[in-house]
Formats: sequence, structure tokens, C-alpha cells
Amino acid sequence: MKAIKISILILLSLVIYSCGNTGKILSDANEILKKANIGITEEEAAGGLKEALNSGVSTGTDFLSKRDGFLKNNTYKILFPPEAQKIEQTLRNIGFGNKCDQVIENINRGAEMAASQAKLVFINSIKQMSIRDAINIVTGGNGAATSYLKKTTSNELISKFKPIIQSSLDKTEATKYWTDIMNIYNKIPGVERINPDINDYVTQKALSALFSQIEIEENKIRQDPLKRTTQLLKKVFDYADQKKSN
Repeated sequence: MKAIKISILILLSLVIYSCGNTGKILSDANEILKKANIGITEEEAAGGLKEALNSGVSTGTDFLSKRDGFLKNNTYKILFPPEAQKIEQTLRNIGFGNKCDQVIENINRGAEMAASQAKLVFINSIKQMSIRDAINIVTGGNGAATSYLKKTTSNELISKFKPIIQSSLDKTEATKYWTDIMNIYNKIPGVERINPDINDYVTQKALSALFSQIEIEENKIRQDPLKRTTQLLKKVFDYADQKKSN
């Protein structure tokens, strides 16, 4: 492919040098390059990128939104916030271990419930993303698309995701259990009262998990040709492989 490209460019240079009608020559050159199927257009790069992200989003959210997608996942399981872990240990020491377990189970159930609703939020954001840097993203290596999506959509996703998390926490009674456990802890004589924002904490942990899982799925498409299930994905990421090997 590289040799063909060089040969065509040399030929075009000679033709341009020997002719005066530069505009027509350039137009013909574009047609030759298109017919030779060299490279990809920005539109194809953007289309392939969005297909990859949509695939990663769908697989990632489905993986995390199933029952125990968070709770029994050693990578993504949400535990007490770091600043509240001394609360957990104190409560377990005085016989409230079951309450602590209820909090942990229900914040993870809340995250699972939110993940099931996150897919459309992500997909709508993907539809709105700029395609200006599409080719650079496609050829940017592992995680490039996810990093770009994270950079350009995180603030919007957080604002949309927090109400979903709050609703999920309320439905699973995680908010109630958290309030109960805070009340129990705050009645212990001599303790410093701590009441971190459980919604914000769970939102950040859930989003971090989703982006991490999306990146895993994106990288599968980059690394495994069998994961490129459409012609556009094959063309775009085959092109990325060629660029990497040149």
C-alpha cells in the first residue's frame, strides 16, 4: 500500500509539473486517490470512531448494569468513601457490621441501576461530539477515543448522571441507609462528625467505572480484527494499523 501511494504521488507530481491546468490536475488527483482507496476521509474516521464508541458504551454499560455488575466486581465495587472508612470500622467494632454491609450493597445497587440508564446519556453525547480531530483519535492508540470522549463530555455527563444516581440511591434506599448510619455514628461520644456527599462519591465512582470499561472495549476493537464487526470499522481501524506500522 505504501509503495502504491508513493508511486501515485510521483506520477501526479510529474503530471502537474508538465501541465498548466493545475486545478483540473488536482481534481483528477483526488479522484485517482479515491479510486486507489488510499487513506480514509474525515467523515469515515468520525463514523468509525462513533461506531467504536457506541459499541464500547453499549457493551460497557450492559456489563456494569447487570445484577452484581458493581457489587461482585472486584475492580469496580464501591466501598465506603476513604474519608468515611474510619466510620465503617468504628461501627463494625460496636456491632453495626450489618448496617455497613447494607450501605455497601445498596450504593452498588444504585450504581448498577444508574449504569442501565447511562447508555442513552453517553450515546447522545457521542452524537454531539466534534469530528475535527477524528483522524488523530483513530490513529492515536489505545484509549485515545475514550480519553477524547471523557475530556469533552465529562461535565455534561456528571450533570445528567447525578440525578440518575440520586434517584437510584433513593430507589434502593441507599440514601436512607447512609442517613441511618451517619446518625448512629454521630451519636457516639467524642467522635468527629463526618458526612461526605454520598451522591457525588457514587457518581464519580460509577462514571470512572463506565469510562474504564468503555476503554477496555475500545481497545479490543483496536487490537482484535475479529471485533471489527462492520465494514466501516474494518476500514477505519485497518487504516489505523497501517499508520502504526509505517
